[in-house]
Amino acid sequence: MKKYSTLLPRDDKFRDECGVFAVSNHPEASRITYLGLYALQHRGQESAGIVSLCDGSLDQHHGMGLVADVFDDDAILKLRGNSAIGHVRYSTTGESHISNAQPIVTDSRRGLMALGHNGNLLRTNEIRRELELQGAIFRSTTDSEVMLHLLARSDQEDTGLALREVFGRASGAFSLVMATSRSIWAARDPYGVRPLCLGQLDDGWVVASETCAFDLIGAKYIRDIEPGEAVQLKGPQMRSLQIVESHQSAHCIFEHVYFSRPDSTVFGKSVHSSRHAMGKQLAKESTVDADLIVPVPDSGVTSALGYANEAGLPFQVGLIRNHYVGRTFIEPKQSIRHFGVKIKLNPVREVLQGKRVIVIDDSIVRGTTSQKIVEMLRNAGASEVHMRVASPPTVSPCHYGIDTPTYSELIANQMSVEEIRDFINADSLAYLSIEGMKTAVGAKDDFCTACFDRRYPIPDTPRSAQKGLFDLDETPATKP
Repeated sequence: MKKYSTLLPRDDKFRDECGVFAVSNHPEASRITYLGLYALQHRGQESAGIVSLCDGSLDQHHGMGLVADVFDDDAILKLRGNSAIGHVRYSTTGESHISNAQPIVTDSRRGLMALGHNGNLLRTNEIRRELELQGAIFRSTTDSEVMLHLLARSDQEDTGLALREVFGRASGAFSLVMATSRSIWAARDPYGVRPLCLGQLDDGWVVASETCAFDLIGAKYIRDIEPGEAVQLKGPQMRSLQIVESHQSAHCIFEHVYFSRPDSTVFGKSVHSSRHAMGKQLAKESTVDADLIVPVPDSGVTSALGYANEAGLPFQVGLIRNHYVGRTFIEPKQSIRHFGVKIKLNPVREVLQGKRVIVIDDSIVRGTTSQKIVEMLRNAGASEVHMRVASPPTVSPCHYGIDTPTYSELIANQMSVEEIRDFINADSLAYLSIEGMKTAVGAKDDFCTACFDRRYPIPDTPRSAQKGLFDLDETPATKP
């Protein structure tokens, strides 16, 4: 028997980015941060870390794996003080290694600093080489450490002004939390690509990637941190600086399609409401005669409810998800067909037998999982399988902090909708239109939809923004 380090060779989804959390002026700061990271676990499962601020010093604890595995009571007790920042990571730049776990801590002429970052800094390699020529020594391969080096080199004494200098030079998508020896900082890039929200807890302040973290700890959501804004949290005080002027917002619309938890409010709108509206809009655009609606759990559930409501068809749980699948599994001695999908999903034959089924998923990336799900439903007795996707075809990779396949791996960049239908062997296939998606989310011109339309909002976005994910000689296919 052979033990694998990952669940599947490559999961057929865009991979979640990272999650950040911070708390100021709370007597149980490290425990509150632990709970905040627990709520944000879906945004990164490779590593977790907490840095606490106590009497001018920074205590830290990092580890590989899930939050509950990285921290225990002893680890939390060693994280002293009433302010802390935390991070859960899935790598988009840098390898999956303990040296890349965040928040990253450094000591420079500015004093102790720790930084946790969600997003992707463009031109990372170029800036890193320049800093190395100036004598900089890096301990990790992350773009977050590049930002720390830029901060350390700033001549500005005020940290807010130093952040302004760094943001003026760096470009890309970044929502960050930072601890210094005196206070906590949180900031967002001028396009506001990645989410970051501000809340209050008793006499203190909290910051998180999503509001679901506030619900767990009993904090009150106040507002989103604005694009280009930095806030300083020091005791009960909050100071706001507009460090970079924001001319155009470009919120990641995939946060509403897939990444964020449905119980979160992201970019000022309920994720649950967005996904329900996407399902309703999908039903308006692509009706088909069928007996029941079946979601691909868990991300397809809310959209499937919206579709069923609009289509007037019964919603049924026809696929059961195993929620206890870990990061590793032991392969059986004898080959089991579609083992990777079966370990995660199993059909309910009594629901599917003899039925015309509309199966709802949030997206199709490579098509391999959709192909296996269709076959699974047919083998369970479904007489027809109609695939409906609650987002448009994904035709382009993300350059802003999401681990996405290359152009050549994205099935919608290589095939027409009819060719994809034939590949997954569905009786019919339809996607939500881009305009329908925007209508469901309430988007105007303030969302980034580059993965659906190749319109990258940040000027001069390089073709190889994420190491190992993009090939310089790759070009989009011309197929519709």
